[in-house]
Parts: sequence; C-alpha cells; structure tokens
Amino acid sequence: MNLELASIVLLGSLLLLLALGVEIAVSMGIVATIGLVFFVHKSIGEFAYAAWGYMNSFTLTAVPLFVFMGAVFSNTGTITALFRGAERLIGFLPGGIASSVLGANAIFGAICGSSVAAAATFGKIAYPEMERLGYDPRLSLGSIAVGGTLSVLIPPSVIMIFYGSWEQVSVARLFAAGLIPGVLLAMLLIATVVIMVMLNRSLAPRSMKYTWKDRLIALKEIGPFAVVIVLILGVIFGGIMTPTEGASMGAAISIIFAAAYRKMTFQALKASMWSAMKITAMIAYVAFTASVLGMVFQYLGLTDAFSAFMTALPLGKYGIFAIICVMYLILGCFFDSFSMLVLTLPFISPIIRSLGFDAVWFGIVYVVLAEIGLVTPPFGLNLFVLNSVVPQHGVMTIARGALPFLLPLGVLIVLLTIYPQIALWLPGVLY
Repeated sequence: MNLELASIVLLGSLLLLLALGVEIAVSMGIVATIGLVFFVHKSIGEFAYAAWGYMNSFTLTAVPLFVFMGAVFSNTGTITALFRGAERLIGFLPGGIASSVLGANAIFGAICGSSVAAAATFGKIAYPEMERLGYDPRLSLGSIAVGGTLSVLIPPSVIMIFYGSWEQVSVARLFAAGLIPGVLLAMLLIATVVIMVMLNRSLAPRSMKYTWKDRLIALKEIGPFAVVIVLILGVIFGGIMTPTEGASMGAAISIIFAAAYRKMTFQALKASMWSAMKITAMIAYVAFTASVLGMVFQYLGLTDAFSAFMTALPLGKYGIFAIICVMYLILGCFFDSFSMLVLTLPFISPIIRSLGFDAVWFGIVYVVLAEIGLVTPPFGLNLFVLNSVVPQHGVMTIARGALPFLLPLGVLIVLLTIYPQIALWLPGVLY
C-alpha cells in the first residue's frame, strides 16, 4: 500500500475515533495497532517494548514526585497562606484580588507544575472571596483559569519533563529557559488585570489599602514558599541534583512543610499519593501509545514526507513557524497539552530542527501555545476543571472571562520569536 493511501486510512481512522468521543490514548492505540499489523507488518508486542523502553526512564520519575508535591500543598490547604501573602503584597493594585491570584499562581507554579491542580486550588480558595466582594464573575474566573496555566511554564513543569525526555533535551536547561518567560508572563497578566479594571471600574471593587505591617506579615507568609522554590531550583540549576533528585527532595519538603503548618493528615497524604498515581498513569498511557503510533508513521515515511513538504514551502523559516503556531492554536481547542505534544512532535520536531530553531527555545514556545489551549473552548482543560469547582458558571462563561488574557500570551510568543534570548539567556549562563 502506498504512502498516500496508508496515511489517509490511519489519519482518517484517528480523526473518526476522536470525533466519536473515544479517549485520545485509546484512539491512538487502536490506530497504532492497525498500522503495526496491516501496514508495517510488525507484532503488537511492539506496545510492550514501547511501554518499557519509553517509561523506563530515570528522568520521568520526576513527574509523579512533582505532581505529589503540588498535591500535598493543595490537599492540605497550606497554599491559603501563599494566597493571603500575595494579596497583602499586590492587593493594592486595581483588581487587587485578581492580581493576587495571578501572583500567587506564579509562586505556586514553581512548586507544582500542574495547571489542573492550580486551577482547582485557586478556584476553591479565591473565587468565593471574589464573589463575596463583588468582583465581576468573568474577571474572577478568567484570572483563575489563566493563572493556572503559569504552572505549565514556570519550572518545575511536567510538560517540560516529557518534552525533554522525548526530544533528548536537558530538562534542567528547559527549566532554566522557562523561568524568565514565566515571570514575564505573570507580569503581563497582572498588567492586563490592572488595565481592564482601570478601563471598566465595574469589574472590581475598590482595592484595599495595606500597611507596611501587613506587607511584613505577607513576607512571613510567602517566605517559606520562596525558600522551597529557591532550594529546589537552586540544587537543579547548580548541578547539585538532577531534576528527579530535586523532585524527591521537594516531595519530602512538602510533607514536612504541611506538618509544620499542622495541616498534614493521613487522608491528605493518601489523596496526594492517589492524585500523583492517577495523573502519572494517564500520562504514561498516552505516552507509550503515541510512541508506537509515531513509530508506525516513521516506518511508513510519513513524518519525513511531511517534514520535506513543510520545509519546501516558499514562506521562509518564520512563515513556516507561523503556520506551526496556528496549527497548535487550532489543535489546542480539541486536545490537552500533553496529548497534543506527543501526537505532533514526530512531525514537527524534524521541521523545527531543519529550520535551525533551538530545541530548548521551541520547547518554551510550545508550552506557551499549550497554555492558550488550556483555556480555549470547546475542550480547554482548565475551563472544565474550574467549572467542576464553580459549577454555577458554565464553561463558556469561564472561556469569555479568559479571552482578554489571551492577548498577553500572544505578546509573549511574539517576544520569544523576536528575542529568543528571553528564553535562552539563563540556560546559556548556567550551562
């Protein structure tokens, strides 16, 4: 069977299964099985080899540990102190609590790495207070939904760990590359809240005034979290520990931290372990089915053909890169960030390398594009997570609230494209 017909059958089958509502991992597994047996004439035992070969990775061990660390902070409620501290520090700004949510998310992102955990946590903590004070629901929901995406960009990031493992790129370099763009994005998002509220005072009540004593209390509340962040990222960036070892230390610190706040219970520990196990199992399932499907495409020559087609377009490297960005923006409306990553990298990675773009830089650009997908309907994951926490507001209401915050995300992509050193300067200094 020629390449064109095989591609139509496999890709058509995948799209049909997804349209019928079949889970992404199951859909990829079915299509990969068809490709293995009928097109490349391999045994379905390749699934076992792929599962073992891909998941038997010391680097990927960091994933459940970082997820567990974030779950402990979330399930024990210790993160409330972080939110209160951020509120005392930047709550004087127009739209003070919305800005505080974004600032707290930036810090929480540095100890979590999961946008789902961030959106759920701040939906429970911040939204009731914003509702009580009379904030416009769209501003409240939009800031919480988009704030959760900072956990994907600010290290440690689960998606960066998998990107690094898949692309054979240093995870520590990716973490370093994401730090400055993550802080910059947090500042852009807070500036967006300030501008929105200044233009429309009905969005938020008058901000509260805080004394210097309040700010000192805030530093006391945020300080322990800052120490944890500096310690974990410091040992990773300093080469003292690998990301996996740093994650192990962070997991242990999270338990000690919660115990010190007298929040650690057996139920919270059990829930955190269960959360880490479920999320890791889900990611692993998607990863090895995608790896087998990618192998089928490579055997058929589809990935090479697609790469050759794209690079031959008379658009220049930045024109082709713009097409890739638009493709990810569209796919992000239908796929979660991880599924989109493993499904497209076999096709996109050769193109990026052949165009001369840095793999670390593209990893950060991909994460920003994936952040947009997390809050765009119909299947933006953060929209559904927040809807489950705040069921009185529909998914589309949350999506409309998040819409103005897409502008700073787009601005960051443009800045990263024009000034790639925003992402590459810190890894260059450290390594």
